[in-house]
Amino acid sequence: MALLHGAVPWLLAVLVVFGATGMNVARAAEPAVERVKITDPYIELRTGPGRGYPIHFVAAREEWIEITLRHTDWFKVRTEGGKEGWVQREQLATTLTEAGGLKSFRDVVLDDYLHRKLEMGAAWGAFKSEPMLKLWAGWRFAEALAVEATIGQVQGVYSGTDFWHLNLIGEPWSDQRFSPFAGIGFGKFRNVPNASLVGALDTNVNLANAMVGVRYHLTDRFVLRADYSIYTAFVADSRSTEYRAFTAGVSFFF
Repeated sequence: MALLHGAVPWLLAVLVVFGATGMNVARAAEPAVERVKITDPYIELRTGPGRGYPIHFVAAREEWIEITLRHTDWFKVRTEGGKEGWVQREQLATTLTEAGGLKSFRDVVLDDYLHRKLEMGAAWGAFKSEPMLKLWAGWRFAEALAVEATIGQVQGVYSGTDFWHLNLIGEPWSDQRFSPFAGIGFGKFRNVPNASLVGALDTNVNLANAMVGVRYHLTDRFVLRADYSIYTAFVADSRSTEYRAFTAGVSFFF
């Protein structure tokens, strides 16, 4: 219990920082039009977003161009002279921003992922030393913040456990393929002893939990996820029981 009490203020502070990060990211989102400077001898502008489209213009070194649109790994650009065309991401990798730094391009997989709001997933792991299965559904309401609803089941040797909880999730580096996150929440915990145990009673109590984990983005829809959680079941006004769990699974977005 003491460990959870110590973790809660820290996690709340982390989530506040995560939320501020998410809002700052939203406010600092890339503008619709961005100017970059060509450093290669030239770049080729095509009539469409693909190698099958013909080259209709070549922009030379030192020229400034505007990036106006993205389609997968192709970018629509406009030259200072008003010529428009599509350029592959590789040709823009060495361009310079107006601040003088190299232009960076977020992976299209992550761009697509960040536009998705609803998530569902499943994971398998250990609750204490007993097998655990959990399912969750989440809604991302900011780039770095989400809410999740989770249900889980633990099948122990002497009892079975069901639980559910709601969590606020902070993920400050959600635009990275390898992305850590943290969460805190509350719910319900029910433990049902085996019928063979004499005098054992069902436990149905409030639950609090704190978690940390990491995601690895496979595609625009699928993500691998692993997390470590501390669960506290409040079995009485003056008594609580603490559990630790580790799970790994996969989620998808739609």
